[in-house]
Amino acid sequence: MDGILLINKPAGYTSHDIVGIVRKKLHTKKVGHCGTLDPDATGVLVVCVNKATKAIQFLMSDTKVYRATLSLGKSTDTYDASGKILEEKEVGQISKAQVIDVLNSFLGKSKQKPPIYSAIKVNGKKLYEYARNGEEVEIKERDIEIMMIELIDFSNNEIVFDVKCSKGTYIRSLCVDIAKKLGYPGHMSHLERRQAGRFLITDCITLEQLEK
Repeated sequence: MDGILLINKPAGYTSHDIVGIVRKKLHTKKVGHCGTLDPDATGVLVVCVNKATKAIQFLMSDTKVYRATLSLGKSTDTYDASGKILEEKEVGQISKAQVIDVLNSFLGKSKQKPPIYSAIKVNGKKLYEYARNGEEVEIKERDIEIMMIELIDFSNNEIVFDVKCSKGTYIRSLCVDIAKKLGYPGHMSHLERRQAGRFLITDCITLEQLEK
């Protein structure tokens, strides 16, 4: 079998776990994915099988669309719900208009600092390895672009928004930066990738369907 499999990754699996499942199911070692999703994140994972793995380098550069939930009031070391709480602050009155203004301020090209808990390599070592060892490391900002950002819901100190962004954008970092602009600590509590390039979540199959 050669081709592209679109998997709706469930929470609790790494992207590498999904590749392992596909390898076993299709009895082939030549399997790769286009763009890592954190274990807690869900949604579109583009998996290439056999000859299609040659296309990974091109598919990696595609834009992505996510639906993210930002929880205000607590920041964590990993920038998501799985991390250790670093700061807490009671959230005061914030209007929907304020939230929309702050979201819109991130449109266009900008620089972003990736999270320390990420797989980016510095001097041959992954950033999360430095973090786990308590070592200091310089994290360089990266060029990103936000093409679309739209408020979906704002209630109970949670901001749900959709965002279309360039390759290499960390939504965890974006959530933390949005919270800072609103004057509060914050973290990403949920993430769903809804589109990768032209591949939509509605085109994806579940692990259960793959098993069948």
